[in-house]
Amino acid sequence: MTATPTLQPILLDGRWQPASEPIDQFRAINPATAAVIEDRSYPVSGWSDLAALLQAGRRAAATMATLSSERIADFLDTYATCLEQRAGALVEAAHIETGLPRKPRLAQVELPRTTGQLRQAAAAVREGSWRRATIDSAANIRSWLAPLGGPVVVIGPNNFPFAFNGVAGGDMAAAIAAGNPVIAKAHPGHPHTSMLLAEAALEAIQATQMPPATVQMFFHTSPELGLRLVSDPDTAAVAFTGSRAAGLALKAAADQAGRPIYLELSSLNPIFVLAGALAERGSAIATELHGSCALGAGQFCTRPGLVVLPPGGPTLSFVAQLQSLTEAATPGTLFTPHSPLAVDAAVQRLRGAGAQVLAGGEMATEVTGFAYRPTLLQVSAERFLLHPQTLQTEAFAHVCLLVRCERDDEFERIAASLEGNLTGTIYSASDGSDDALCDRLATCLRPKVGRLLNDKMPTGVAVSAAMNHGGPYPSTGHPGFTAVGMPAAMTRFAALHCYDNVRQQRLPAALRDASPDGRMWRLIDGQWTRADVGQGGA
Repeated sequence: MTATPTLQPILLDGRWQPASEPIDQFRAINPATAAVIEDRSYPVSGWSDLAALLQAGRRAAATMATLSSERIADFLDTYATCLEQRAGALVEAAHIETGLPRKPRLAQVELPRTTGQLRQAAAAVREGSWRRATIDSAANIRSWLAPLGGPVVVIGPNNFPFAFNGVAGGDMAAAIAAGNPVIAKAHPGHPHTSMLLAEAALEAIQATQMPPATVQMFFHTSPELGLRLVSDPDTAAVAFTGSRAAGLALKAAADQAGRPIYLELSSLNPIFVLAGALAERGSAIATELHGSCALGAGQFCTRPGLVVLPPGGPTLSFVAQLQSLTEAATPGTLFTPHSPLAVDAAVQRLRGAGAQVLAGGEMATEVTGFAYRPTLLQVSAERFLLHPQTLQTEAFAHVCLLVRCERDDEFERIAASLEGNLTGTIYSASDGSDDALCDRLATCLRPKVGRLLNDKMPTGVAVSAAMNHGGPYPSTGHPGFTAVGMPAAMTRFAALHCYDNVRQQRLPAALRDASPDGRMWRLIDGQWTRADVGQGGA
């Protein structure tokens, strides 16, 4: 007889505490084997837990608004170090709960990315220009970006157990760096991994003497209470990465209550391969495309799901090579029991709109875990333009739709018909033969995507200050913000504080005429200058 596993506690106000009135419980599943992980059970929190988290977060926000930039930066740096000290346990837990390989993905790519973005956030806090301190001496008006005054709720996805985790990922780092406490919702696909991350966060909180509720975490709640949480008056802002349906439901609730919410939802990341590029290096592009689609079983928000091709012989060879590669590919592990069903529903919708299956298009029944056979489809440009909405259905897996053009103008018409995307890519010939079409296409594509690429696959998202991991709706909820890259990602979680005719001694140090210790860029009477500023505030 199997013993009932212990119900794990939530992290509330600096302590691991039992959920007060859980409405249910769940266990994690190993997606590679489809086996339930029996040794732990996790609570589905009721409103009493969420209300307590919000109250503690509100208290922490008041304290964090008074802390020095150095204290907040020290926490972020210390947290990164604590994660590195737990690397072995974190990698093992994430591997079991997600099926992602230990190496290189988890140990050598994602965990270093996570600690790296925490340290980038710390550096941005110390440097200070993100606050945009602005002084109009003649009018005696001053302003800067400051914390929101309450907790930020961060809801992470299933596909990045470290780098986008609500407890440790880029949204969490950005919210803390902007001076706000975080209430993280663990993803039910990797709860133990999230718990280990939260343990490291608590150690860093204690080591740097941050408010106990700087980072809090619960495991799950009901959809109804999730909507209530994001719309609660004590919630300062929300960051969500996940499905379009769930994100839009949360957005509707938050918008109705006037709560800021930042969403990353879905993206096909179209790729346009022009005739000269295909003739010049079609085989290499096919290999690149296949590798990008196959990476992580296609469970990347920047995976190319739509490829537009010209007419002619090189296209036939390109399609044949890609078909062969797709047929030979091994089905990758998908994250949840629902994933193969959702992928199949998307593929059937594409087929219903006229797409032809060239490879795959069915469940991978021979695989023990959750999987769908790598899939390649094609459709004519004429058909695509008749059903553009349906043929932009996202399948979150190794699924790619080829669109076959007959004329150059169809490239531009397809680009004009696209929804908003995180990325858009154009492959063109190195000899300049594609330049005229490339320029026209880029003009059409530019307002449709957050990141425009030439001659490279979009899957990688560099953690760079210049990166935009965002885009027009429906790839995100707002085209003006990025989820990756410091300090730009931090501005989502800040309020613009303005001081009009306020006496010098009552101003934040950075906005005074005098120059105390510290350093920050300031815009004074229309000129950006590097000035000494005080250490008060976030």
